[in-house]
Amino acid sequence: MTIRTRRDFLCQSLVTAACAGVTGSASATAAFAQDPAPATATAPPSPTARRQSIAVSTYSFWRFLAGLTLPVEQCIDLAAEMGLDGVEILHMQMEKDDRAFCQTLKRRALVNGLDLCGLSIHQGFVSPDPAERDKNIAHTLRCIELAYALGIPIVRLNTGRWRTVKSFDDFMAQRGIEPPLPGYTDEDAFGWVIASIERCLAKAEECGVVLGLENHWGLGRTPEGLLRIIDAIGSPWLMALMDTGNFLEDPYDKLRMIAPKTVYVQAKTYYGGGIWYTLDLDYPRIARILQEHKFGGYIALEYEGREDYRTAIPKSLAALRAAF
Repeated sequence: MTIRTRRDFLCQSLVTAACAGVTGSASATAAFAQDPAPATATAPPSPTARRQSIAVSTYSFWRFLAGLTLPVEQCIDLAAEMGLDGVEILHMQMEKDDRAFCQTLKRRALVNGLDLCGLSIHQGFVSPDPAERDKNIAHTLRCIELAYALGIPIVRLNTGRWRTVKSFDDFMAQRGIEPPLPGYTDEDAFGWVIASIERCLAKAEECGVVLGLENHWGLGRTPEGLLRIIDAIGSPWLMALMDTGNFLEDPYDKLRMIAPKTVYVQAKTYYGGGIWYTLDLDYPRIARILQEHKFGGYIALEYEGREDYRTAIPKSLAALRAAF
């Protein structure tokens, strides 16, 4: 009787496997020799189109209308109920902005399955007073840190404006056009704005927060003015934030001009008539402009009409989903 040890068994198994491998290789070589034509490569599947992410600004629930100062927390809950993908926070709508409160907002967004995707702040660098510009730079730096604490990747900036038209309603009636302060020109203002933003770039890079300069009155009222600032600074931490409703005349060619630099979009709708003005915006056309430049960032709804937000925001979302 022959007794095989475990070592004998393993050795025999390895020999058998090696022989099988040689035989298999030979067979494969023979088969290849008989059929030398290479196998036809299978084409990779076409990429599935990614659904456009659509958020809502907390401004859409408020619009500076009396009696509608909804807390940010409630706006987050409503956005989830209405089927949005994210929330852009209007900083001046926050009741407080200490660290503990920011963490509660992050948690609120998480449990609702939403992104906090933008922080929209109010600041301006169009002032001949260095102390005033310093104050606005300090505010911007603090808001960059707030965005970082909230996990928000972009802060909306304005250029600022001259404020020679005191009433905002009158300013809107004049379609966002106002004269410079006596003794100064827009050329002075461009220098102030560029220098002020440059002082915010190191903090933006440190925190990983992009500064989105909006076409929001002032020097950003025209695409040429907006791009002049962005191009002069030439930093990846400063890009364009496109507001679809802030080019009041012939908007589409102007939107196309800033589209290559655009990282984030605020989309205006005006159900029930606009508070200051109403634009009939062709969103399929705007979507095509953005798609030409492979825009993949957030579309954030800024509803600015008089209809109740509870019906107007779902209508707006449906229109944007259809267009994008």
